[in-house]
Amino acid sequence: MKEFGFELRVCAWAERNWPPGVAGGTDPVVARQLGTTRRRWDTIVIEPTSGGLTERAPFGETRLGSDLLSLVRHAPASWTYYRECLPDPGYPWRYVREAIHEADDRGIIETRRDGNRIEIRRRYRYPAWVDRVVAIENKPDLNAAAARRLGEQLEHDVALGLADEVWLATEASDGGVEPALLEAMPVEVGILAVSTASGAYSCEPVWQPRTLTVTDPGTRILDRPSGGSEDASAARFEYADPEWKRRKRTEIAERAYERGWRSYAGTMRPDCRYFDLEDPSGPFPRCAAKGRPQTAAECSGSCPSFEPEPPAWRTGGWPIEGGPGRATKRLLDRKRRRRRGRDP
Repeated sequence: MKEFGFELRVCAWAERNWPPGVAGGTDPVVARQLGTTRRRWDTIVIEPTSGGLTERAPFGETRLGSDLLSLVRHAPASWTYYRECLPDPGYPWRYVREAIHEADDRGIIETRRDGNRIEIRRRYRYPAWVDRVVAIENKPDLNAAAARRLGEQLEHDVALGLADEVWLATEASDGGVEPALLEAMPVEVGILAVSTASGAYSCEPVWQPRTLTVTDPGTRILDRPSGGSEDASAARFEYADPEWKRRKRTEIAERAYERGWRSYAGTMRPDCRYFDLEDPSGPFPRCAAKGRPQTAAECSGSCPSFEPEPPAWRTGGWPIEGGPGRATKRLLDRKRRRRRGRDP
């Protein structure tokens, strides 16, 4: 199976069965392709606190970036001049004023003027809604060479300790997962064996991960020796401050909350006449022209099979509603909103 389709199925499984092996589980927020500027994970699972999604909902469906997060955390309960209640940002205050106006437009703080002074007060207290962050690396076709490269990547993840848990999801063969390949993985990393036999899919944990200490300083590995008798060089690393880790975890969670894993319609071409959705448990994209699931890279305007929807397809309702392509986007958006507790 292509890595894109494999990734979507891991996301769909995690949304319904996380954490693995626990009946009842949590109601997680699952997203794809998120992380830091140095590391992007295939799948991110955000486990909210009890009632966390409900407390986060008043801030809207759009993510809060770093500027807005700093603002809503420090906005006071009573009217205060913004420079007296917000910490020094370390950059020009005009950017803080831009964030204040944006937050006011979004209705998450209140502002007023006292002469030339902008005063602010909060409308809602920003909650500590993120309990745990789980990173999953997807590698369906795991072979010996890929296992060595991936093992080094996962060692970086474990050393940094930005996520509470790190998992590897790989496709299981008839004989399960080759033990020699799993031995190349750090012992702290959990292993999910994904079965896609007969068109269905399921995941089974074959190795449980260790919980990482996210409140301690992390180690960011910059370079490491290749090893061997002729290589006596030392590894280079730097420490990641716990406060940086706390901020980054919240920023990742905010992006996951906004995006969800079904955001693939934003980078593909659902307005193509051959674009289709299959399997209501996903749903997952499929190309009728190719007769198979397509990847996000294939499904673009440069695809030789791309054909716009016929105009007649858009006349069944009001023209503003569009055709099947817009209906696909609305369907995926409804499912995303439902996972955030925003729709029944």
